[in-house]
This record gives sequence, C-alpha cells and structure tokens, in this order.
Amino acid sequence: MGSFVIENLTFSYPQQSRRALGGLSMTVEEGEFVAVCGRSGCGKSTLLRHLKTVLTPHGTREGVILYNGRPLEEVDQRTQASEIGYVLQNPDNQIVTDKVWHELAFGLESLGCDKETIRLRVAEMASFFGIQDWFMRDVAELSGGQKQLLNLASVMAMQPGVLILDEPTSQLDPIAASEFLETVKKINRELGTTILISEHRLDEIFPAADRVAVLDQGRLLCYDPPAEVGRILKEAGHDMFCAMPAPLQIYAGVESPLPCPLTVRDGRKWLDKLFEGKEVRTAAASPSPPASAEKPAAVEMTDVWFKYEKNAPDVIRDLNLTVVQGEWMAIVGGNGTGKTTTLNLMSRLSRPYRGKVKLNGRDIAKYTDAELFRNNLGVLPQNPQALFVKKTVELDLMEMFSGVKMTAEEKWEKAHEMARLTEIENLLPMHPYDLSGGEQQRAALAKVLLLEPKILLLDEPTKGIDGYFKRTLAGILRKLQAGGATIVMVSHDIEFCAQYADTCAMFFNGGVVSSGPTRSFFAGNSFYTTAANRMARHLFPGAVTNEEVITLCRSNR
Repeated sequence: MGSFVIENLTFSYPQQSRRALGGLSMTVEEGEFVAVCGRSGCGKSTLLRHLKTVLTPHGTREGVILYNGRPLEEVDQRTQASEIGYVLQNPDNQIVTDKVWHELAFGLESLGCDKETIRLRVAEMASFFGIQDWFMRDVAELSGGQKQLLNLASVMAMQPGVLILDEPTSQLDPIAASEFLETVKKINRELGTTILISEHRLDEIFPAADRVAVLDQGRLLCYDPPAEVGRILKEAGHDMFCAMPAPLQIYAGVESPLPCPLTVRDGRKWLDKLFEGKEVRTAAASPSPPASAEKPAAVEMTDVWFKYEKNAPDVIRDLNLTVVQGEWMAIVGGNGTGKTTTLNLMSRLSRPYRGKVKLNGRDIAKYTDAELFRNNLGVLPQNPQALFVKKTVELDLMEMFSGVKMTAEEKWEKAHEMARLTEIENLLPMHPYDLSGGEQQRAALAKVLLLEPKILLLDEPTKGIDGYFKRTLAGILRKLQAGGATIVMVSHDIEFCAQYADTCAMFFNGGVVSSGPTRSFFAGNSFYTTAANRMARHLFPGAVTNEEVITLCRSNR
C-alpha cells in the first residue's frame, strides 16, 4: 500500500511572513505516478519533505497528512523508513558508505533484516538496476548518474510502497537522466510503487504521469492529467507553460484540431497528419553564425593534459580549445568526460601537468589572484553552496565588496540592484542554506555577477531553475555579452544551450570530439539534441528550437 491524503496543508518557515505552502489539499492514490512541478521556490521540495517526518522542515504547520488512512505523525519511524523511500536532489548527500555493495545493504541492516534476506534483496536490486559490473567498486569512483542510480536501488531494496524523488536528475547528463527516469517509470509500471517526483525536466515524466500537480507560490494551481494541465496553463497564460514538453508547446503554437501530443513519438505522428498530402518547405531558420576569427582569443587551451593524482588516469587528454572574446560557448557531454575539470583549469583551481592555458593572451599562471578575479574572471561552481560564507543572502552579497573603495550606501545599492536583477529580493534576509536549489543558484549567480567579470565560467547554471527564470537568465547573460563579456558554460540543459549559445562543443574521454555553430551542431546529433529537433527532423532537419518548428509549421499551412 502507499497513498497520501493532504488536507489544507499550510506551512511557514521561521521568521518568514510569506507562507511556503498555503491551504494545499490533494490526494495521491495507491500506485499512482504524480509529477510535481512549478517555479523555483514555489514549495515543491517543502511539500515532498512533509511526506516523511524525519525530513519535515522546522516551522509552523497546520493541516492534516494521512498515510494509508492514518495521520503521518502516528506512523512509527521504522515503518516510514521501510515504506516511504526518498531520493534527494544531490546524490552525494544521501550516500553513507564507501562501497557499492555496502550502500545497497545499509538500509536493510538498519532495519535489522537477517543476513539471508539482505543478500537476496541486494542481489535482486543489483540485477534489476544493472549494477553488477560495479558492485564491488568504491562509491567515490562512480559518476553522478551511477551514484543516483545507487541511491534509488538502495531505497528500493527496502521494498517501499511509496517512492518520493526531489529533482533527482538535476546533476545528470541527458542520456543518464533519461535512463534514470525510465527506471523510475519501470518501478511504477512493474512493481506498482506509488511515485511522487518533482522535476524541471518535464519531457520524460510529464507523459508518464497519471496526474501533474502545479504549484504556484505555495498553492496548488492545478492537479489534473497532463494534457489538461497543459491546456489550463496555456489558457491562463501562466509562466509555467514555457516549461512544458516541446510537443505540447509546439502544438499550442500551431493550433490544430488533432489530439495534443505529449511525447516525441506522438509529436512526429501529429506532424505527419498535419501535413499529410502536402508539400513541405524544409528551410529552417538561419543558422547561428560562427564567431569571427578576427576576434582575439579570450580563453585558449593548447595541448592540455591533466590528472588528479600522479598514478591516476588522465582526466583531460591533449585538449585544444579556443573561445574568442564576446563568444558564448556551451560545453556538453556525459558525466565524467572532463567538462567541469576544464572549467577548473580555466579558473586556475586546477593546473595542467602539460600544456598551456591562456586568458586574453596571457598565461593564467602569471596572474595574481586580484588580477584574475576582480573585474576579469567570474566562476559559478556546480555546487552553489561553495560560494556562501555568511548568515544571510544580503551579507553574502555585501561580502563581495570587501576591499573595494565604495561608500556603504553605494555597496548597498549595487547589492540590491543585483538582487532585483536575479529575482532574490525577498530572499535577502534568509540564510543561504535555507533556500531551494533554484534559489541558491540565483543567489550564487548574483554574487558572481557583482565581480563584473569579463570572462564568465558557468557550471550547470540552469540546474534547479524553472523555465521562466531561464529566460531571465538568458537575458542577463545576453546583456553581459553585448557589453563584451565572454561566456563559457558547461550544461546538461540541451534546450537552453540550443536556444542561446553561439557555439557548442561536445566532450568525450577528456577532449573535444566535435564543435561548431549551435544550430548546425545540434541538428546533426541523435541524442544530444533538442526534443523539438527529434520530433520534427524528418520534415524540418535544420530546425532545433520550439520556435523554429512552430514558425515552419505556420509557414507551411
């Protein structure tokens, strides 16, 4: 069994006037697949954490949560541990042992299961999740995708009736994320496990969900089947519609009496019916022009080799990469291919044992720290918490002006102007660690932008950020680019890269295997491309974004 009834749930964090959840009521039936979505900070994680008492945040709460007909607080901790599985956003925050096999057994050992039961369940989970090949490995050696799959397998070894997942794919590359979510769907389909999952990547889970809950500022905006949710958001002109799957957005932009497609496969069939018997003009929007070769290089990496330990294998192998001034380059590729390490080399956090790294034509090793980071280089790390050192967001922003000759009033004005730009004004009095993942990302971005960098290195800048703020982020970066800034972005967000980057490079095995202008780069890929391109490439091979497919559909009707 595994069902929840939530009645008029209201919750406020300490010292906060705004409610994180306001009068929320919903029912999750046994065996149901429920997707929870909404803008960053809308209350998704807060809601999910209320469904397991050990994770419930501290604050003021009203309302009732029933689990299998009983008040949740009356369900003992052992029952909750075994029957309500929870997978966190960051895989490293959930792993507690050093070996894969021990991690699989840890939960069962904690429940006091006998050795025979533990061995059987561990073997079964390792087989079901395809973990046999790395069963005896150290956890530290695993990629992000493998760690998250291990977390899921460890939870499922306890045979829970409910599985709750809080943005589990935010740190995974597109292929690993797709495989992970396919496994989640398989658990629901074949085991009948009740699933509640919050996600910003809706293309995979939206069509699979029985119902979708859309939260808006702590309130339940709608709780309906996927196609109905899309219709409601479209008619309301709600910001969340821009986060809907590509087939649904394209359908809404073209207007058709045919049924609404939710998957790429259904979208291809819909296009075939839409243009059945018609001659289709396939010219796509103009490809993005390559960066001018006449511009000087902002970042130049020549014959770069790097490894973390003397006897360890090379992480970066003979890397040659040039980013010209004023260019926005996106770096894509699987987990563990060397993307983040490359950013570390560009920022001097790591140093190559062979080869050269130059910024603006000068060897990076010859910069002083003051020359390198003040009005020159800005770095947004993959984990935004690494940047927070103060007790409030406001103090963290003000900390960026230490040593700068400005009046207190000027510092306050610049900090609050940046807070307005990144939409974190209401978060200024809060502790950075109390923010949601998307809010932390925006606060960290605000800190980095206060340095007024000429070269901006971004590691997963859209992680945990809703579709609406992605547009705002793109506007901020475009404005910086227009002022002459150079942007190097590592990202698993293919749609964002395709929409806004000038050039893209794909990493594999420690080096660049392919690079070029964004449109031509993505139009030639099978998996590392947008859902819009996969849906429409048989009719419009050069179309990469939703807008391009919509434009071509309209012009051909």
